[in-house]
Amino acid sequence: MHWWQNIKAYLVLEDGTTFEGEGYGAPAEVTKEVVFNTGMVGYPESLTDPSYNGQILVQTYPLIGCYGVPSMSVRDAYGLPVHFESERAQVSGYVIYEMQRHPSHWTSSTDLDSWLREQGIPVISGIDTRELTKRLRTKGTMLGTLSVGREAPPAPPTGVIPDGSPRAGASHVKNVTIGAPTIYNASCKKTVVMIDCGTKYGILRGVVERSLKVVRLPYDSSLEQVLSYKPDGVVISNGPGDPKDCAPTIATTKGLMECRIPIMGICLGNQILALAAGADTFKLPYGHRGQNQPCVDTKTGRCYITSQNHGYAIKGESLEGTSFSISFKNANDGTVEGITHSNQPIFGVQFHPEARPGPGETGYLFDEFIRRFSQ
Repeated sequence: MHWWQNIKAYLVLEDGTTFEGEGYGAPAEVTKEVVFNTGMVGYPESLTDPSYNGQILVQTYPLIGCYGVPSMSVRDAYGLPVHFESERAQVSGYVIYEMQRHPSHWTSSTDLDSWLREQGIPVISGIDTRELTKRLRTKGTMLGTLSVGREAPPAPPTGVIPDGSPRAGASHVKNVTIGAPTIYNASCKKTVVMIDCGTKYGILRGVVERSLKVVRLPYDSSLEQVLSYKPDGVVISNGPGDPKDCAPTIATTKGLMECRIPIMGICLGNQILALAAGADTFKLPYGHRGQNQPCVDTKTGRCYITSQNHGYAIKGESLEGTSFSISFKNANDGTVEGITHSNQPIFGVQFHPEARPGPGETGYLFDEFIRRFSQ
Protein backbone atom coordinates (compact mmCIF):
# COMPACT_ATOMS: atom_id res chain seq x y z
CA MET A 1 0.00 0.00 0.00
CA HIS A 2 1.14 3.52 -0.79
CA TRP A 3 -0.09 6.69 0.89
CA TRP A 4 -1.69 7.95 -2.32
CA GLN A 5 -3.96 5.00 -2.99
CA ASN A 6 -7.66 5.89 -2.84
CA ILE A 7 -6.91 9.60 -2.37
CA LYS A 8 -9.55 11.65 -4.15
CA ALA A 9 -8.68 14.69 -6.23
CA TYR A 10 -10.83 17.29 -7.96
CA LEU A 11 -10.29 19.95 -10.58
CA VAL A 12 -13.12 22.51 -10.74
CA LEU A 13 -13.07 25.21 -13.42
CA GLU A 14 -14.64 28.62 -12.98
CA ASP A 15 -17.48 27.66 -15.35
CA GLY A 16 -18.42 24.88 -12.91
CA THR A 17 -16.97 21.98 -14.92
CA THR A 18 -15.76 19.36 -12.45
CA PHE A 19 -13.28 16.52 -12.96
CA GLU A 20 -12.79 13.81 -10.33
CA GLY A 21 -9.64 11.70 -10.33
CA GLU A 22 -6.84 10.20 -8.25
CA GLY A 23 -4.64 12.34 -6.06
CA TYR A 24 -0.84 12.28 -6.25
CA GLY A 25 1.93 14.62 -5.21
CA ALA A 26 1.16 16.80 -2.19
CA PRO A 27 -2.24 16.85 -0.43
CA ALA A 28 -3.12 20.49 -1.01
CA GLU A 29 -5.60 22.84 -2.67
CA VAL A 30 -4.68 25.63 -5.10
CA THR A 31 -6.65 28.05 -7.27
CA LYS A 32 -4.73 29.23 -10.33
CA GLU A 33 -4.91 29.73 -14.09
CA VAL A 34 -5.25 26.38 -15.92
CA VAL A 35 -3.13 25.98 -19.07
CA PHE A 36 -2.15 23.04 -21.28
CA ASN A 37 1.09 21.85 -22.87
CA THR A 38 1.14 19.65 -25.98
CA GLY A 39 4.67 18.26 -25.49
CA MET A 40 5.24 14.49 -25.45
CA VAL A 41 8.48 14.62 -23.42
CA GLY A 42 10.40 17.01 -21.22
CA TYR A 43 8.16 17.14 -18.16
CA PRO A 44 11.09 17.81 -15.74
CA GLU A 45 12.03 20.87 -17.80
CA SER A 46 8.43 22.05 -18.14
CA LEU A 47 7.65 21.60 -14.44
CA THR A 48 10.68 23.73 -13.50
CA ASP A 49 10.18 26.40 -16.19
CA PRO A 50 9.68 29.74 -14.34
CA SER A 51 7.18 30.83 -17.01
CA TYR A 52 4.72 28.35 -15.43
CA ASN A 53 4.96 30.01 -12.03
CA GLY A 54 1.45 30.47 -10.63
CA GLN A 55 -0.28 28.14 -13.10
CA ILE A 56 -1.90 24.71 -13.07
CA LEU A 57 -0.34 22.75 -15.94
CA VAL A 58 -2.25 20.17 -17.98
CA GLN A 59 -0.28 17.65 -20.05
CA THR A 60 -2.12 16.58 -23.19
CA TYR A 61 0.19 13.59 -23.74
CA PRO A 62 -1.42 10.72 -21.78
CA LEU A 63 1.57 8.94 -20.20
CA ILE A 64 3.65 11.07 -17.84
CA GLY A 65 6.48 9.95 -15.57
CA CYS A 66 7.74 7.08 -17.74
CA TYR A 67 11.42 8.01 -17.39
CA GLY A 68 11.21 9.27 -13.83
CA VAL A 69 12.99 12.35 -12.50
CA PRO A 70 16.76 12.87 -12.80
CA SER A 71 18.92 14.11 -9.94
CA MET A 72 19.26 17.85 -9.35
CA SER A 73 22.86 17.18 -8.35
CA VAL A 74 23.91 16.57 -11.97
CA ARG A 75 25.39 19.95 -12.95
CA ASP A 76 27.29 21.36 -15.91
CA ALA A 77 30.56 23.28 -15.90
CA TYR A 78 28.71 26.47 -14.94
CA GLY A 79 26.98 24.95 -11.92
CA LEU A 80 23.59 24.74 -13.64
CA PRO A 81 21.45 21.57 -13.28
CA VAL A 82 21.53 19.64 -16.53
CA HIS A 83 17.97 18.29 -16.47
CA PHE A 84 16.00 21.20 -14.97
CA GLU A 85 15.24 24.81 -15.90
CA SER A 86 15.32 26.19 -12.35
CA GLU A 87 16.05 24.96 -8.84
CA ARG A 88 12.48 23.86 -8.04
CA ALA A 89 9.10 22.98 -9.47
CA GLN A 90 7.41 26.20 -10.62
CA VAL A 91 3.88 25.00 -11.40
CA SER A 92 1.19 25.36 -8.74
CA GLY A 93 -0.59 22.15 -9.73
CA TYR A 94 -0.31 19.34 -12.27
CA VAL A 95 -3.03 17.59 -14.32
CA ILE A 96 -2.33 14.33 -16.19
CA TYR A 97 -4.18 11.37 -17.64
CA GLU A 98 -2.01 8.60 -16.18
CA MET A 99 0.80 8.72 -13.64
CA GLN A 100 3.57 6.22 -14.33
CA ARG A 101 4.78 4.99 -10.93
CA HIS A 102 7.51 2.62 -12.12
CA PRO A 103 9.90 4.68 -14.29
CA SER A 104 12.62 3.14 -16.41
CA HIS A 105 15.63 5.25 -17.40
CA TRP A 106 19.28 5.26 -16.43
CA THR A 107 19.15 8.94 -15.34
CA SER A 108 16.15 8.49 -13.05
CA SER A 109 16.77 9.06 -9.35
CA THR A 110 13.13 8.99 -8.19
CA ASP A 111 9.60 8.65 -9.52
CA LEU A 112 7.56 11.70 -10.51
CA ASP A 113 4.94 11.24 -7.80
CA SER A 114 7.54 11.21 -5.02
CA TRP A 115 9.38 14.21 -6.43
CA LEU A 116 6.22 16.31 -6.76
CA ARG A 117 5.21 15.37 -3.24
CA GLU A 118 8.59 16.63 -2.01
CA GLN A 119 8.09 19.80 -4.02
CA GLY A 120 4.65 20.40 -2.49
CA ILE A 121 2.78 20.20 -5.81
CA PRO A 122 -0.74 18.64 -5.89
CA VAL A 123 -1.48 16.34 -8.82
CA ILE A 124 -4.71 14.97 -10.27
CA SER A 125 -4.53 11.90 -12.51
CA GLY A 126 -7.05 9.69 -14.23
CA ILE A 127 -9.23 12.41 -15.75
CA ASP A 128 -10.11 13.02 -19.40
CA THR A 129 -7.36 15.51 -20.26
CA ARG A 130 -8.52 15.54 -23.88
CA GLU A 131 -11.95 16.81 -22.86
CA LEU A 132 -10.36 19.34 -20.51
CA THR A 133 -8.07 20.63 -23.26
CA LYS A 134 -10.95 20.91 -25.72
CA ARG A 135 -12.87 22.99 -23.18
CA LEU A 136 -9.91 25.32 -22.64
CA ARG A 137 -9.44 25.67 -26.40
CA THR A 138 -13.12 26.49 -26.88
CA LYS A 139 -13.76 28.77 -23.93
CA GLY A 140 -10.23 30.07 -23.37
CA THR A 141 -8.01 29.95 -20.33
CA MET A 142 -9.91 29.72 -17.04
CA LEU A 143 -9.20 29.71 -13.36
CA GLY A 144 -9.37 26.31 -11.72
CA THR A 145 -9.22 24.90 -8.22
CA LEU A 146 -7.17 21.72 -7.88
CA SER A 147 -7.76 19.86 -4.64
CA VAL A 148 -6.03 16.68 -3.46
CA GLY A 149 -7.20 14.92 -0.31
CA ARG A 150 -10.76 16.15 0.22
CA GLU A 151 -13.90 14.05 -0.04
CA ALA A 152 -16.09 16.52 -1.95
CA PRO A 153 -15.33 18.90 -4.81
CA PRO A 154 -14.59 22.53 -3.91
CA ALA A 155 -16.77 25.39 -5.13
CA PRO A 156 -15.93 26.84 -8.57
CA PRO A 157 -13.40 29.68 -8.33
CA THR A 158 -14.42 33.22 -9.19
CA GLY A 159 -12.31 35.53 -11.32
CA VAL A 160 -11.95 36.96 -14.78
CA ILE A 161 -9.33 35.95 -17.32
CA PRO A 162 -8.09 37.56 -19.47
CA ASP A 163 -7.44 41.20 -18.64
CA GLY A 164 -9.26 41.15 -15.35
CA SER A 165 -8.26 39.71 -12.02
CA PRO A 166 -6.17 37.99 -10.98
CA ARG A 167 -3.36 38.59 -13.45
CA ALA A 168 -0.08 36.73 -13.13
CA GLY A 169 2.23 39.65 -13.85
CA ALA A 170 4.98 41.35 -11.89
CA SER A 171 3.94 39.57 -8.70
CA HIS A 172 4.94 36.27 -10.30
CA VAL A 173 8.08 37.68 -11.89
CA LYS A 174 9.16 38.69 -8.38
CA ASN A 175 8.84 35.04 -7.39
CA VAL A 176 11.26 33.83 -10.05
CA THR A 177 13.80 36.60 -10.65
CA ILE A 178 17.26 36.32 -9.13
CA GLY A 179 17.71 38.01 -5.76
CA ALA A 180 21.08 39.65 -6.38
CA PRO A 181 23.52 40.13 -9.28
CA THR A 182 25.33 36.94 -10.23
CA ILE A 183 28.27 36.66 -12.61
CA TYR A 184 29.19 33.68 -14.81
CA ASN A 185 32.42 33.30 -16.84
CA ALA A 186 33.97 36.26 -15.06
CA SER A 187 37.25 36.00 -17.00
CA CYS A 188 35.71 36.40 -20.47
CA LYS A 189 36.27 39.65 -22.33
CA LYS A 190 32.80 40.31 -23.76
CA THR A 191 30.01 41.05 -21.27
CA VAL A 192 26.30 40.35 -21.62
CA VAL A 193 23.80 41.52 -19.03
CA MET A 194 20.81 39.20 -18.65
CA ILE A 195 17.74 40.88 -17.19
CA ASP A 196 16.19 37.97 -15.35
CA CYS A 197 12.39 37.96 -15.52
CA GLY A 198 12.42 34.24 -14.78
CA THR A 199 15.09 32.96 -17.10
CA LYS A 200 15.30 29.28 -17.94
CA TYR A 201 18.70 27.77 -17.31
CA GLY A 202 18.72 26.74 -20.96
CA ILE A 203 18.76 30.39 -22.00
CA LEU A 204 21.50 31.20 -19.50
CA ARG A 205 23.51 28.22 -20.72
CA GLY A 206 22.94 29.25 -24.36
CA VAL A 207 24.80 32.50 -23.65
CA VAL A 208 27.54 31.47 -21.22
CA GLU A 209 28.64 28.49 -23.31
CA ARG A 210 29.55 30.92 -26.11
CA SER A 211 32.51 32.23 -24.09
CA LEU A 212 30.78 35.33 -22.75
CA LYS A 213 30.81 36.91 -19.33
CA VAL A 214 27.18 37.00 -18.18
CA VAL A 215 25.88 39.30 -15.46
CA ARG A 216 22.45 38.11 -14.34
CA LEU A 217 20.42 40.94 -12.81
CA PRO A 218 16.97 41.15 -11.14
CA TYR A 219 14.07 42.12 -13.40
CA ASP A 220 13.64 45.54 -11.75
CA SER A 221 17.25 46.66 -12.21
CA SER A 222 17.54 50.29 -13.30
CA LEU A 223 19.18 51.56 -16.46
CA GLU A 224 22.07 52.87 -14.39
CA GLN A 225 22.60 49.47 -12.77
CA VAL A 226 22.67 47.73 -16.15
CA LEU A 227 25.05 50.26 -17.68
CA SER A 228 27.40 50.04 -14.69
CA TYR A 229 28.56 46.67 -16.01
CA LYS A 230 29.46 48.19 -19.41
CA PRO A 231 27.59 45.49 -21.36
CA ASP A 232 28.37 44.67 -24.97
CA GLY A 233 24.82 43.31 -25.21
CA VAL A 234 21.69 42.71 -23.15
CA VAL A 235 19.34 39.71 -23.05
CA ILE A 236 15.80 40.14 -21.67
CA SER A 237 14.61 36.75 -20.57
CA ASN A 238 11.41 34.77 -20.53
CA GLY A 239 9.11 34.86 -17.51
CA PRO A 240 5.53 34.43 -16.29
CA GLY A 241 2.46 36.56 -16.73
CA ASP A 242 1.43 39.82 -18.35
CA PRO A 243 4.36 41.86 -19.73
CA LYS A 244 2.51 45.11 -18.98
CA ASP A 245 2.93 44.45 -15.28
CA CYS A 246 6.73 44.55 -15.64
CA ALA A 247 6.94 48.35 -15.58
CA PRO A 248 10.54 48.57 -14.24
CA THR A 249 11.82 46.24 -16.98
CA ILE A 250 9.98 48.17 -19.68
CA ALA A 251 11.44 51.47 -18.46
CA THR A 252 14.97 50.07 -18.38
CA THR A 253 14.55 48.56 -21.84
CA LYS A 254 13.39 51.89 -23.24
CA GLY A 255 16.56 53.51 -21.89
CA LEU A 256 18.75 50.75 -23.33
CA MET A 257 17.19 51.24 -26.75
CA GLU A 258 18.06 54.93 -26.59
CA CYS A 259 21.66 53.91 -25.81
CA ARG A 260 21.72 51.77 -28.98
CA ILE A 261 23.00 48.71 -27.12
CA PRO A 262 22.46 45.32 -28.85
CA ILE A 263 19.45 43.60 -27.25
CA MET A 264 17.89 40.17 -27.61
CA GLY A 265 14.44 39.56 -26.12
CA ILE A 266 13.14 36.02 -25.58
CA CYS A 267 9.45 35.20 -24.96
CA LEU A 268 8.38 37.73 -22.29
CA GLY A 269 11.48 39.71 -23.27
CA ASN A 270 10.15 39.92 -26.84
CA GLN A 271 6.91 41.44 -25.57
CA ILE A 272 8.80 43.86 -23.30
CA LEU A 273 10.79 45.09 -26.31
CA ALA A 274 7.55 45.86 -28.13
CA LEU A 275 6.02 47.66 -25.16
CA ALA A 276 9.19 49.71 -24.65
CA ALA A 277 8.92 50.83 -28.29
CA GLY A 278 5.30 51.93 -27.86
CA ALA A 279 3.57 48.87 -29.33
CA ASP A 280 0.88 46.81 -27.57
CA THR A 281 0.32 43.24 -26.38
CA PHE A 282 -2.76 41.11 -25.75
CA LYS A 283 -3.69 37.88 -23.98
CA LEU A 284 -4.11 34.86 -26.23
CA PRO A 285 -7.25 32.76 -25.75
CA TYR A 286 -5.28 29.74 -24.51
CA GLY A 287 -1.65 30.51 -25.29
CA HIS A 288 1.10 28.56 -27.04
CA ARG A 289 2.68 25.88 -24.88
CA GLY A 290 4.49 22.91 -26.36
CA GLN A 291 7.39 21.80 -28.53
CA ASN A 292 5.84 21.79 -31.99
CA GLN A 293 4.84 25.37 -32.83
CA PRO A 294 5.66 26.17 -36.49
CA CYS A 295 7.11 29.65 -37.07
CA VAL A 296 7.86 31.20 -40.45
CA ASP A 297 10.79 33.54 -41.07
CA THR A 298 9.12 36.43 -42.93
CA LYS A 299 12.34 37.23 -44.82
CA THR A 300 13.29 33.77 -46.08
CA GLY A 301 9.97 31.92 -45.89
CA ARG A 302 11.65 29.08 -44.00
CA CYS A 303 9.54 27.37 -41.34
CA TYR A 304 11.04 26.33 -38.00
CA ILE A 305 9.51 24.02 -35.40
CA THR A 306 9.86 25.74 -32.05
CA SER A 307 9.40 25.28 -28.32
CA GLN A 308 7.03 27.80 -26.70
CA ASN A 309 5.46 28.72 -23.38
CA HIS A 310 3.52 31.98 -23.28
CA GLY A 311 0.02 33.34 -22.85
CA TYR A 312 0.50 36.82 -24.36
CA ALA A 313 1.55 38.10 -27.78
CA ILE A 314 2.35 41.34 -29.60
CA LYS A 315 -0.38 43.09 -31.57
CA GLY A 316 1.09 43.15 -35.06
CA GLU A 317 -0.68 46.32 -36.17
CA SER A 318 0.64 48.20 -33.13
CA LEU A 319 4.21 47.92 -34.45
CA GLU A 320 3.51 50.54 -37.11
CA GLY A 321 5.58 53.62 -36.42
CA THR A 322 7.86 51.89 -33.88
CA SER A 323 10.87 51.09 -36.12
CA PHE A 324 10.19 47.39 -35.46
CA SER A 325 9.01 44.98 -38.12
CA ILE A 326 7.74 41.41 -37.87
CA SER A 327 10.50 38.84 -38.41
CA PHE A 328 8.62 35.63 -37.54
CA LYS A 329 4.96 34.61 -37.66
CA ASN A 330 3.18 31.62 -36.20
CA ALA A 331 2.10 29.34 -39.06
CA ASN A 332 -0.98 28.18 -37.14
CA ASP A 333 -2.65 31.43 -36.12
CA GLY A 334 -0.56 34.17 -37.74
CA THR A 335 0.46 35.80 -34.45
CA VAL A 336 3.74 37.68 -34.12
CA GLU A 337 6.63 35.36 -33.21
CA GLY A 338 9.54 37.75 -33.66
CA ILE A 339 10.43 41.40 -34.23
CA THR A 340 13.54 43.19 -35.42
CA HIS A 341 14.58 46.84 -35.32
CA SER A 342 15.11 48.63 -38.62
CA ASN A 343 18.32 50.49 -37.72
CA GLN A 344 19.55 49.15 -34.38
CA PRO A 345 21.03 45.75 -33.41
CA ILE A 346 17.88 44.79 -31.50
CA PHE A 347 15.56 41.82 -32.04
CA GLY A 348 13.24 39.52 -30.13
CA VAL A 349 11.61 36.14 -30.59
CA GLN A 350 8.49 34.77 -28.94
CA PHE A 351 9.70 31.17 -29.06
CA HIS A 352 12.59 29.56 -27.16
CA PRO A 353 15.77 29.18 -29.25
CA GLU A 354 17.38 27.20 -26.42
CA ALA A 355 14.49 24.65 -26.55
CA ARG A 356 14.86 22.59 -23.33
CA PRO A 357 12.71 20.68 -24.14
CA GLY A 358 12.11 20.72 -27.87
CA PRO A 359 13.91 21.10 -31.18
CA GLY A 360 17.06 23.22 -31.15
CA GLU A 361 17.03 24.38 -34.76
CA THR A 362 16.69 28.08 -33.84
CA GLY A 363 19.70 28.04 -31.52
CA TYR A 364 21.57 29.98 -34.22
CA LEU A 365 19.81 33.12 -32.93
CA PHE A 366 22.23 33.25 -30.00
CA ASP A 367 25.06 33.42 -32.53
CA GLU A 368 23.18 36.12 -34.44
CA PHE A 369 22.90 38.16 -31.25
CA ILE A 370 26.64 37.84 -30.58
CA ARG A 371 27.47 38.77 -34.16
CA ARG A 372 25.64 42.07 -33.72
CA PHE A 373 28.02 43.31 -31.04
CA SER A 374 31.19 41.57 -32.23
CA GLN A 375 31.52 43.31 -35.58
